[in-house]
Amino acid sequence: MKHIELNLPLLLPDTPDARDACVSRLQALLAETKGIIRTHLVEPTSDEGTALCVDYDPDQISLAEVERRAAAAGAEITTRFGHLLIPIRLIGSEDAPLRIESRLRGLPGVLSASVSLPAQQARIEFDLRTVSADQIRSQVHEFGYGAAEPGDVPLPSSEVSPKPSSWYWRNRELAWSLIAGGLLIVAWAGGRWFEVTTTVAIVLYVISYAFGGFDLVRHWVKDARQGKLAFDIDLLMLLAALGAAVLGEWAEGAFLLFLFSLAHALEHYALGRARNAIRALADLAPPIARVQRNAREFEVPIESVLAGDLVIVRPAERIPVDGVIARGKSAVNQAPITGESVPVDKAEGDEVFAGTVNGEGALEISTTRAVGDRTLDRVVRLVEEAQTQKAPTQRFTERFERIFVPVVLIADILLIVLPPLLGLWDWSTSFYRGMALLVAASPCALALGTPATVLAGIAQAARKGVLIKGGAHLEHLGTLRAMALDKTGTLTRGEPEVTDLRPVAGVDLQELLTVSAAVEQRSQHPLAQAVVRRAAADGLALPTAGALESVTARGVRSELNGQVVEIGSLRMWEEAGITVPAEVRDAVEALRSTGQSTMSVRYGDRWLGTIGLADQPREGVRTILDRLRGLGVSPLVMLTGDNAGVGAAIGRDVGIDEVKADLLPEDKVDAVQELIAIHGQVAMVGDGVNDAPALANATVGIAMGGAGTAVALETADIALMADDLGKLPFAVGLSRQARGIIRQNLFVSLTVIGLLILATISGVFGIGIAVAVHEGSTLIVVGNALRLLRYDPE
Repeated sequence: MKHIELNLPLLLPDTPDARDACVSRLQALLAETKGIIRTHLVEPTSDEGTALCVDYDPDQISLAEVERRAAAAGAEITTRFGHLLIPIRLIGSEDAPLRIESRLRGLPGVLSASVSLPAQQARIEFDLRTVSADQIRSQVHEFGYGAAEPGDVPLPSSEVSPKPSSWYWRNRELAWSLIAGGLLIVAWAGGRWFEVTTTVAIVLYVISYAFGGFDLVRHWVKDARQGKLAFDIDLLMLLAALGAAVLGEWAEGAFLLFLFSLAHALEHYALGRARNAIRALADLAPPIARVQRNAREFEVPIESVLAGDLVIVRPAERIPVDGVIARGKSAVNQAPITGESVPVDKAEGDEVFAGTVNGEGALEISTTRAVGDRTLDRVVRLVEEAQTQKAPTQRFTERFERIFVPVVLIADILLIVLPPLLGLWDWSTSFYRGMALLVAASPCALALGTPATVLAGIAQAARKGVLIKGGAHLEHLGTLRAMALDKTGTLTRGEPEVTDLRPVAGVDLQELLTVSAAVEQRSQHPLAQAVVRRAAADGLALPTAGALESVTARGVRSELNGQVVEIGSLRMWEEAGITVPAEVRDAVEALRSTGQSTMSVRYGDRWLGTIGLADQPREGVRTILDRLRGLGVSPLVMLTGDNAGVGAAIGRDVGIDEVKADLLPEDKVDAVQELIAIHGQVAMVGDGVNDAPALANATVGIAMGGAGTAVALETADIALMADDLGKLPFAVGLSRQARGIIRQNLFVSLTVIGLLILATISGVFGIGIAVAVHEGSTLIVVGNALRLLRYDPE
């Protein structure tokens, strides 16, 4: 059996995510091909995106045929299936997303649709043979939900208007609600104290009804015209208001619509605050860039800046592009993208990101990514898409609503009809209590509590440099019981450092380091570069050595001042029959026993000594792990491909609970699955490339270094943008808090519904009190969710 890795974005260029249904379709098509044994997703060793690994039998199918079949299958899927992320406007009620989803799924060719009320967006998958993207947008416009073009920033309903500069049009929903309330007060007070006639009072109440119930009726009428009379929250409120009018309880009906519309206006304002946290990300990068072309500087729109352009950034300006510094040095504040609290020193050759803030130095930046492909663009796009990926609790509440609302309507009819027939109440009392029940049983707070929490949690995480790819991952992170962490690049810095210098008797440290670094500066090996960095840090002037000769798997050889210099493992000399002094051998054994790599140095006929090197733990990693334990995440298990000695040494240094060493990528998958079998919910933290199989098998996959790394951004469930392990306790703590708030909101919502149902049926509460308590609970759960926007464990 052989295998080949194929670039998934090349096969499916329009597929937004490796978890999309089109990926499964591609795998299914390839599985039907004779000779192809299996397919699975892996991460390539470059920044090109997810790879599809295809295992095949070369006796039945050639490599070229596998590539041809994969390209053909990808082309077939790409030409058949399309994806849209559409901003939705004018969503006026909690159950509108379910109504819009139902309508969208009813369109010919639409395969799936997911709508988020807090994010005001719809994610749609469709069959291109049946319907086009433009036709779907046109249909959404006909529905009256005002879809904008892809890439437009979705606005709250109160902001959609022909006169965006007018306060009235920006706040129309709130204004109409206040007018409804004012008319209600005038009609009620006039009839009670100022001898206003009943006819005039009823006219005022009717006008109040019109202002308070306009959006409610408009959505219901549009549903009726489409032949889709949904049994939803809007219908419950509308029937309750009409029922109050039939009973002659005009004041209570107008009060219901006033509070219902006011609550909607305030909910949209509150959710708008959470959306603004995401929208602010898109506003980080300046719209204009200063580009140098033909030795002249031009200010051009950021959309016209291309990869390769030289962009000039003055002190204290925001950086408009992703790129590499071609000239200049400065301290750059990367907090808007990575969440790092301290500015990072940047010099020629260092990478910078759009949206970060330049310090006191002028910079010339060679652009590496055009608009749309910048790290900032990918983060905004992925955070927006995350809002349409619903959390498990949200899916549960939506299923609950679909069953609960029809049950309430049936129960309400029985409540109106049965008591009078049984002689328990008169028809007037029974009808009144039935209308009050409609108000009491409306699950508005239940519908908003979870999505508002998810939106606020994801927005706050993004502001702190943690990208969470959806509500499900936010919830799952809050349930963790154990965590597996890769060693290299996660618990450690990812590059070796000189940790010990052991010169032999009569040789000083400076000579050992100088000779070694003079030779190793010609090598690109990580261990060699570690020696050179140590010499530079000590301020040593290095002589020029001769040409470097590599001795395979043994070391290197060069010439310095007419004498041969050999650096490597003891096997280099043992195999040549040269006796290694006991002092050198003892030093090697002592260093290896602590998990260090070693290189011994011989200069001419003299032995200079041995150098110990090791990948060092990240700064503060022990404290970070202790904070995770304090959050209830235990055990913490290190997974490494290094030998047991190295793994044990690092494990002791960082305070890990358990070390699993000598692991291949598939062994890491087995280790994660074992932890899941024991502990249930397990996270895997790795670098997003060679740890991809383990990340995919964990409950939550967390990738280090999301900033600028397309692989981590596109494939991980969660990405730590600053490559900062210290953000991990924040992310876990945030998700724990979010999960707690979701539970609180569920408890408040269900408790209020239950108590109101009992109170209205028994006659303890009338419609007015039921409305006040009902809408008050809705505002409480939304406000509770927005607390996450202030979450900061520090």
